[in-house]
Amino acid sequence: MRLTVAQALVRFLAQQYTERNGIRQRLITATWGIFGHGNVAGLGQALVEYGDEMPFHQGRNEQAMVHAAVGYARHSRRLSTHAVTTSIGPGATNLVTGAALATINHLPVLLLPGDVFAARPADPVLQQLEVPYAGDVSVNDCLRPVSKYFDRVTRPEALIPAALSAMRVLADPVDTGAVTLALPQDVQAEAWEWPEEFFRERVWRVARPEVHDRDLYEALELIRASRRPLIIAGGGVRHAGAEYTLQVLAESTGIPVASTQAGKGSLRHDHPADVGGIGHTGTLTANALARTADLVLGIGTRYTDFTTASGSLFDNPDVRFVNLNIAGFDSHKMGAVSLVGDAHTGMAQLRRLLREHTIDTVVTPAYRVPATYEAEYTEAKADWESQVTGAYAAPDPEARPTQIQLLGALDELAEDRDVLINAAGSLPGDLHKLWRTRGRDQYHVEYGYSCMGYEIPAAIGVKLAEPGREVWALVGDGTYLMNPTELVTAVQEGIAIKVVILQNHGYASIGGLSESVGAERFATAYRMRAADGSYTGEPLPVDLGANAESLGMRVLRAGTVRELRETLREARAADVPTCVYVETGSADTVSGVPSGQAWWDVPVAETASRKAAVEARRTYERRVQARRRHL
Repeated sequence: MRLTVAQALVRFLAQQYTERNGIRQRLITATWGIFGHGNVAGLGQALVEYGDEMPFHQGRNEQAMVHAAVGYARHSRRLSTHAVTTSIGPGATNLVTGAALATINHLPVLLLPGDVFAARPADPVLQQLEVPYAGDVSVNDCLRPVSKYFDRVTRPEALIPAALSAMRVLADPVDTGAVTLALPQDVQAEAWEWPEEFFRERVWRVARPEVHDRDLYEALELIRASRRPLIIAGGGVRHAGAEYTLQVLAESTGIPVASTQAGKGSLRHDHPADVGGIGHTGTLTANALARTADLVLGIGTRYTDFTTASGSLFDNPDVRFVNLNIAGFDSHKMGAVSLVGDAHTGMAQLRRLLREHTIDTVVTPAYRVPATYEAEYTEAKADWESQVTGAYAAPDPEARPTQIQLLGALDELAEDRDVLINAAGSLPGDLHKLWRTRGRDQYHVEYGYSCMGYEIPAAIGVKLAEPGREVWALVGDGTYLMNPTELVTAVQEGIAIKVVILQNHGYASIGGLSESVGAERFATAYRMRAADGSYTGEPLPVDLGANAESLGMRVLRAGTVRELRETLREARAADVPTCVYVETGSADTVSGVPSGQAWWDVPVAETASRKAAVEARRTYERRVQARRRHL
């Protein structure tokens, strides 16, 4: 079969499938692209030639296209994703941030940047990086450290092993992340005689490996001996579709479940065992349980510094860890008993062994936590819920809404199948503490890379994955200014996402952090430069609602709590891309969120003359004493 390399790649991708639990779906369901001289005659022509086999989406920013693909992949539980094609040069390097986000979060995306001529008929070509010490380096090599697999296809026949390796990594729940196939522009257009077997339908089965019996029994001894155990549910629970298995384990044992940002929603907020988010942005309930836990069962978590409060959260000197994770790299963290296996399969194995059973006439009763422990966390959970209700309250409907009152208004309006997307600023912390998650994939906060600009394109990706859902992208003004471009894509494609822009005139989250570390909120507010040279003048005269409107969005404005409730309701009912624009006060406004009382290690200047920094250093030196390594 005589095809160009680009044509062969498109036809190959159209025949790749994943299968888990007997359910099969396309691995690469569409391609995003922005065309330039590095890909227009190769992949551009191929997508025209075989457009009936490969749907296409036109993007406006290369980073944003990756975010859209990642949003799609996360909502598809890593079983499907999109490809992204760019030209060489700036288009290719714009992929790097999106690739890092995908790889850090273990989410699959296929990157197809154009590359400089393999045959080097002219050297350099437009947008080529010249490296005096190496003739085989291009800007695409920036993608190597943020890709789980990288290859440069310099000959047509090299596409076959490269493409197969790329699919293997994309479909592997342990190794998945960004996969890059750099495609020299001359090779893309080169023809070759391809074996027909390359284009046969191929299924990549996603296994659910069991945990080794020896490791299970070691973990079982620790669990049965524990009196104050705590489960930490991470993103691996949701990727594996193991929410119900977790629910059964929690109900049968009485072990409370705290969640990371990626794991939130593994249990509904009103499930008796759900104690909310854990760590620096977590709830007071979950963090108090973590401090006294004698056993922590981590399921599908990477134990980031936010989860562990920078190593200061787990105070019990006798605490032990058991980690169930499909990746051995993560299961060994915290000096844990390592259970390497699928979250669903591993929890089912634990559940069977924790039931009552008889061996050689010896009856081992079912394991359950003490009734006093259940009563303790049940009472603490109820107390926290009352604090959430108080934080959401808006006694004056004509007042300007706070950020928390916005979440309260959404909490009243959102249904179980609504999806909320966020990634950066102060919103992730507020959401992790306060949001009452009702559906298993309602809570979509990207906090592995916490990338400003993720929300709008990711909302498009989620809506493409499941068009019947209402999808909300929550963005602050800082995030909006980073990456509003895909609003145009939503308008063009008629993708009815709902975007809420919160205007607080600056970087509210970093402003608060800056103050706490003695940097005095320097350069965190969006204000005019004052006579003394500082950014302390009047707020900038920007109107992001007008900007969104100029990009084709329908824009609804809210100046009061009452108007906010009305506009959110109107936006939810809309069948076109709609934006709600709301001023929530200045970047220094305190949100009023109840504290989870968990530290985050951001080093403070060891020597300084300004009082704020000196005092912040004293506080830092006191807090850092609580940090420990779990060995």
